[in-house]
Order: sequence, then structure tokens, then C-alpha cells
Amino acid sequence: MTEQEKKGRRKTLAGVVVSDKMQKTVVVMVERIVRHDAYSKMVRRRTKVKAHDEEGRCGMGDKVAIEEARPLSKDKHWRVTEILEKAVV
Repeated sequence: MTEQEKKGRRKTLAGVVVSDKMQKTVVVMVERIVRHDAYSKMVRRRTKVKAHDEEGRCGMGDKVAIEEARPLSKDKHWRVTEILEKAVV
């Protein structure tokens, strides 16, 4: 893999929308499972990130795929690429 290919690759994550109250922005809860250093037990770690949703299609509880993007605002650095699963209302 060349340096150019590494540079063009963006991180992708999946998470659940926990807030859609802003215009063109959603808050996504991303969960990962890691091994605890001292106890070697699997622990859930959660991170909230703000993602750009241009059309405003995402709603609370939707499972979405997000992709790394250039800084769009002070703390918005991700973009919604697709809705994986709509929330059951």
C-alpha cells in the first residue's frame, strides 16, 4: 500500500443517533468493546460524536454509518454516509 492510498482512506464507524435536535447535525453514540488492562474483562466504551446530516433524514434511534471528514465546525468532524437501520416508532 502506497502513502497516497493510506492518505485517501477515511475511518468509518457505525453507531446510534441519540440526538437530532440541531439543523443538519446529529449526535451519534459509537460503542466499542475493549479488554480492561488490569482485570482482562471485556468492557464497553462509548463515544459521542457529532456528524453532518445534510438532508436531515436521520432520527432518534436510527443506526447509521459515519465517515471521517474535514472539520465542518468547532466539534463536527464526521459525515453520515448511510442509514443502516431506521428506528421502530
